[in-house]
Amino acid sequence: MLIAGGVGAAAAADPVSPATEQQLADTIAAGLSQPVQPIAAQCGSGSGVGSGISAADCGDGSSSGSTGSTASDTTGFGPADTTFPGAFGYSLQHPDVAPPGTNNWNCKPTAQHPRPVVLVHGTWENAYDNFAFVSQPITSAGFCTFTFNYGRSSLLQGGGLGTLLPGIGGTGDIPTSATQLQTFVDRVLAATGAGKVDIVAHSQGGMMTRWYTEFDGGAPKVDHLIEFGATNHGTTLDGIATLGRTVNNLGIDVLGLVEILVGHGGIQQTIGSDVVTRLNANGDTVSGIDYTVVGTKYDEVTTPYQSTFLTAGPGATVKNITLQDGCAQDASDHVSMMYSPRALSIILNTLDPVQNPSLQCTANPWIDTGSSASGGPGSLSGAGSSLSGGGGSSLSGGGS
Repeated sequence: MLIAGGVGAAAAADPVSPATEQQLADTIAAGLSQPVQPIAAQCGSGSGVGSGISAADCGDGSSSGSTGSTASDTTGFGPADTTFPGAFGYSLQHPDVAPPGTNNWNCKPTAQHPRPVVLVHGTWENAYDNFAFVSQPITSAGFCTFTFNYGRSSLLQGGGLGTLLPGIGGTGDIPTSATQLQTFVDRVLAATGAGKVDIVAHSQGGMMTRWYTEFDGGAPKVDHLIEFGATNHGTTLDGIATLGRTVNNLGIDVLGLVEILVGHGGIQQTIGSDVVTRLNANGDTVSGIDYTVVGTKYDEVTTPYQSTFLTAGPGATVKNITLQDGCAQDASDHVSMMYSPRALSIILNTLDPVQNPSLQCTANPWIDTGSSASGGPGSLSGAGSSLSGGGGSSLSGGGS
């Protein structure tokens, strides 16, 4: 009923002349290869839904619901876990717990590690299930480590079907979530007395942090941003979003229907959305911040996986890293990369290369790599590889 009604209304309001096969092919090719212009918003009822329109552009930003969302502190602590399914299952029963080793508000940074580390989860995730593997090792390495839950919204608020599960976050409007990060970082700085933080972020958490540094005063408060699978330039969702936006340009609002499923935070991460377009309008980086950006060849969410990588602008440095470079047996995908021993070693090496000079190269323990990762370790494998150059190989990557 919903699909038929939506398409029928669009057809009645604005009949489309039959297109030849060649015209349709040309239209799709243009939609795939060129930046998409923002679709005019009809805030009351309609086409704003699929276009990723932010609150600043159009009232509530979408016809699928308001952009209201909340952030929340964690309560209690969950156990360390080595797999996302295990952590996810635990979080369904304990949706507000913190990952181990985090949120000691009496922690004071040391001279060796002067900046606290803030962990920022991704879409349909939360602080615990995203970081149950990496949080305790970061704290044990001598860092004050903090995290929170952001972007929690309901189905009626446009958060999508994922909000029906306990503890799901990262579903709300991304600019709104960025202001929630702003508040949390200010709390961390006030509690620790530090001048800046380092941020470790996954998926939406990476691009949302970039919004915070670009538009919400975060640039002077962030020293290093370490991203994993971040949707920095949007995602095609394996081509679904790109095709959907092309169809949207023909006058049929199919992305609006997708947004009802994935929520504001999901649809705003698709290629060509207003949020992605505005985020990158002035370049990928902000002066004064160092970026380490990690992608995986097996990412099925941030697609193509190379879209996560950044290009350094004035006053910024970027290291773009493909997780499998030098470690072909690590077949981590989008979610499991935060449970990859190699990913953890990249975090620790980036935060403190002196104390953590080497990278691990092992298969992700909960993925069968028999058919998904071919070949042995490359020239950057094992203990001889380093993100910082020097005696080992460098993972500075391309495009930086």
